[in-house]
Parts: sequence; C-alpha cells; structure tokens
Amino acid sequence: MLISTEVGVALAVLLGLLIGSFLNVVIHRMPKMLENQWAIECASIAGTLPPKPVTYNLWVPRSACPSCGHVIQWYENIPVVSYIFLRGKCSACGAGISLRYPLVELCCGGLFGAVVWQSGVTPSAGAWCVFGSMLLALAIIDWDTTLLPDDLTLPLMWFGLCAAALGWISTPFVDSFWGAVGGYLSLWGVFWSFKLATGKDGMGYGDFKLFAALGAWFGWQALIPIILMASVVGAVVGIAMKLFSQLRDGGYVPFGPFLAVAGFTALWVSPARMLQIVGL
Repeated sequence: MLISTEVGVALAVLLGLLIGSFLNVVIHRMPKMLENQWAIECASIAGTLPPKPVTYNLWVPRSACPSCGHVIQWYENIPVVSYIFLRGKCSACGAGISLRYPLVELCCGGLFGAVVWQSGVTPSAGAWCVFGSMLLALAIIDWDTTLLPDDLTLPLMWFGLCAAALGWISTPFVDSFWGAVGGYLSLWGVFWSFKLATGKDGMGYGDFKLFAALGAWFGWQALIPIILMASVVGAVVGIAMKLFSQLRDGGYVPFGPFLAVAGFTALWVSPARMLQIVGL
C-alpha cells in the first residue's frame, strides 16, 4: 500500500525530530571523542602513559545534565515536547537547557518534511534527508569547535557518490565524481597558495573534504556557485561579527557553516539562481 504524500510528510517530520535529537548527541560528543582519541595518540607518540580509558561514544554513557549530573530519563528526552514541558530547565537542579537543542530538532524535522513534500516517499527523499542531517551536524560542530570530523565528511562524500551511481539523486555519476575531485583539489590549491604566500594556514583540511562532499551531491557545475555563496555569506557574517566585537581569539571564522548554508541553498535552487542571489 502506497503512502500518500501528506502521511509521508507527517512521518518524515516525526522521524526528523527524532534524528534531530540524535544529532544533538553527535554535535556534543563527537568533538570530545576526537579529543580523547588525540590524547591517547599523543601519549603513545610521547611514550607516556595514556589517559585512563573511559567508555565514551555516541551511545554510552547516557545523557546527563552537565551542571548536576542528573541522568536524563526517556520522558525528558522527547524532541521539543520535553523542552517545553521542562520550561527549558533541568528537572533536578533547574539549570538552563540551551535553546539550540529544540531548534536543531525542529530544523531537522522541517528539513525532512520539506524534502518528502518535494520528492515524495522515494529513495531520493531518503538520500537527501541523510545529506541534510549530516550537513546540519557538520555546520554546528565546525561553528563550535572549528572541527569537521572525517567520520562525517568522508561518509557524506561517499554516500553522495553512491547515491549518484544508484540513481537516487538527479546528479549523473560522472558529474558527481568530478564534483568530488574538483571540490577537494580547488580548496587544496587555495590552501597551499595562501600558505606559501603568507606562511599561515587559511583553512583546514576538513573544508576540502566538505566541499568535495558537496561536489559529489550536486556535481561539478555547482562548485563555483556554492563557493561564491559561501564566501559572500561568510564575509558578511565575519564583518558583522567584527563590527560588534564578536570575533573569537585570533579573529577566525570557521568556513564550514557557510559551505553548509550554500549546500542547503543548492538543495532547493539551481546553480544559476545561486549566482543571481549573490549578485553575479
């Protein structure tokens, strides 16, 4: 029995809310997992005793309040609803819960619903929902920590290539392949040109991999519109942050979130339209 579009959208929104709740865990824990891994590797290289191993991943330990350690119960972890019911506070100590948690859940639910509304209940919709959720997580992680974990960027790229090869997305595989190659090499070339000219790193390798992933999903034709839009949005935000003295130590602004903004834009509009948006 086929599911109607309306029912599919409703189910997609519910699924998106649940996935958004899990994304909050990914956003919070993955950088800490990387730090733990790096500490062990550094200790191994230095020949010192590694830190005492602690089981910490996306599943263990259970989520808890960072202020008092109260273990969050299942009924306190219902997407959006629990935040409203708890009035944005821990039930044990009353400490505030960041508004970002329900916002991420709502964004993911809205994204899933919009994709299914546009594409129906199809493999294409499923693929783009995976794309959107991973891109959302990467954008927030990079904004918080300036990290773009390989555990997310590389699967995003490979899944884009596979989705193109299987015909789940409209991007032909040849365009997807050269999009991934061109995305990586273009920013790699910018990185080394800037480094040779100034002796400084202008961006991280994670940006190369994220741009390669976007190229895999949208094809090489979208690379210039995506990088131009990301650069324009990044420049506007960076200037605004400088004017309001909101720049972080070192004056840096991570580039990944702006690549993500351009990626989400490319999901809904054509490359030509993206160029019009940035005034070109």
